[in-house]
Amino acid sequence: MKASQFFISTLKEAPADAEVVSHKLMTRAGLIKKLGAGIYNYMPMGLRVIRKVEAIVREEMNRAGAVELTMPVVQPAELWQETGRFEKMGPELLRIQDRHGRDFVVQPTSEEVITDIARQELKSYKQLPKNFYQIQTKFRDERRPRFGLMRGREFIMKDAYSFDRDQASAKASYQVMAQAYRRIFDRFGLTYRAVAADSGAIGGDLSEEFQVIAATGEDAIVYCPKSDYAANMEKAEALAPAGPRGAATQALTKMATPGKSTCADVAELLGVPLATTVKSLVLATDETNEAGEIVKTQVWLLLLRGDHDMNEIKVGKVPGLAGFRFATLGEIEDHFGCKPGYLGPIGLKKPLKIVADREVALMADWICGANEVDFHTTGVNWGRDLPEPDAVADLRNVVAGDRSPDGKGELAIERGIEVGHVFYLGTKYSKDMNATFLGDDGRPAFFEMGCYGIGVTRLPAAAIEQNHDERGIIWPDAIAPFTVVVCPVGMDRSEAVKATAEQLYADLLAAGVDVILDDRGERPGAMFADWELIGVPHRVTIGDKSLKDGVVEYQHRRDPAATKVAVADILAHVKGRMAV
Repeated sequence: MKASQFFISTLKEAPADAEVVSHKLMTRAGLIKKLGAGIYNYMPMGLRVIRKVEAIVREEMNRAGAVELTMPVVQPAELWQETGRFEKMGPELLRIQDRHGRDFVVQPTSEEVITDIARQELKSYKQLPKNFYQIQTKFRDERRPRFGLMRGREFIMKDAYSFDRDQASAKASYQVMAQAYRRIFDRFGLTYRAVAADSGAIGGDLSEEFQVIAATGEDAIVYCPKSDYAANMEKAEALAPAGPRGAATQALTKMATPGKSTCADVAELLGVPLATTVKSLVLATDETNEAGEIVKTQVWLLLLRGDHDMNEIKVGKVPGLAGFRFATLGEIEDHFGCKPGYLGPIGLKKPLKIVADREVALMADWICGANEVDFHTTGVNWGRDLPEPDAVADLRNVVAGDRSPDGKGELAIERGIEVGHVFYLGTKYSKDMNATFLGDDGRPAFFEMGCYGIGVTRLPAAAIEQNHDERGIIWPDAIAPFTVVVCPVGMDRSEAVKATAEQLYADLLAAGVDVILDDRGERPGAMFADWELIGVPHRVTIGDKSLKDGVVEYQHRRDPAATKVAVADILAHVKGRMAV
């Protein structure tokens, strides 16, 4: 490709609504152009990146035995009504009607459609296992689209769905996909982690997120530098605290704490470590009848150490707490006789269920609210001052420095951007849609399913968040819009420069290198600024002065300065640097 034939449109300034680095640089480099809120044109330079991402994904999916198809962007609502998602999903599901008043959705995902295909086409266990995938446009009606392609409304995804005869073979299919994803992300040339993720209401442990490491990432990734343990914050656990509980050494004492309603304020006032305080979180669960009316409410008190935060996913898995909500102010005052900020488990007005985090269950001489405004209680001990809790569970988010659950070191936390997810579905969709096949015993059985997604258009944004500097983007070779740019200086004035540039360009093309020749006649400063902003990883500069010495200049986008290379050696030099 020659730059004069291509479309290059760079900007000196980012638009005012661009908040994160990737949004700013993708817009300035001319990769995307905003059309509406969360909706972007993929400009020629950006589309080249997307196509390279798709090609790697497609090659590895095919290699793993998946079969490509394409499902419609607009799907009949009937299938979504079979699973109940037409009603259950919120306004992020874009619902539309055709001219006949029939309901449709603009797909954010395609479990229903692929399950419908399977129940029609896969009749026997002899046809299994099968894995279908597509690379297709999706739409999610985000309330507040932001961050460019990181959280747009229209986006491209690769989604795959496996169908198996039983759990054992489904788990084998899952592992095939998990390994394929590792090959895919290895080829992208990005620093990433595969982390264990919560599998939600379906249960089980087969769920992994693939996170590109970036300081601006929205997700917290927990890992152990000395082992293979890694999980997202929702799933992460620390090593269970070792007992026994310490003996009581303090008397139970009511202390005045005027205006100090947080654990941090109380600890500072009393001159004690925050870890000696206990926070009270009040939740409620409702029992409803068939009409959806609340017939019974159970109030719960959760106790966590003052320096810890509640993990809602873990709390929802405590027996009895599924579907919990935070208690109302009326419910709190009814059970504690006090407003929030001074709550504790001693002296309750009404009984409730107490669940202690496993750290709190082993604490002695702790501090909590006294159920009276401006007062807290110190020297609290289980058994002596209040009964043992109704339940003990892991309720909290881990913190850096916690012991890894495998006992091999301390946990560390870094930020990441989720760009892929592999997930074992089980029979959730096949049962909802009565999708069965005939097993080897001649009886119908529900498909065991898995789903596997990669954010194709999100991935370039994540790559930029990880790879950039003050001058612009720094693409990994595998997904750069062009791998090499040849920059002739004064090409229109020097036959030697023109001939050398065109010969190198032809040689690189013949060697299978994705190269662009900048024949626009731009000044060197403007030309270099464009390619540094766009982020092409390898640059060769050809000028009259250097040619007289028989050399050209090579510079990788990360190199602090250019390197002089003999004209005869430049092709081998570039190919050698590309292999690094």
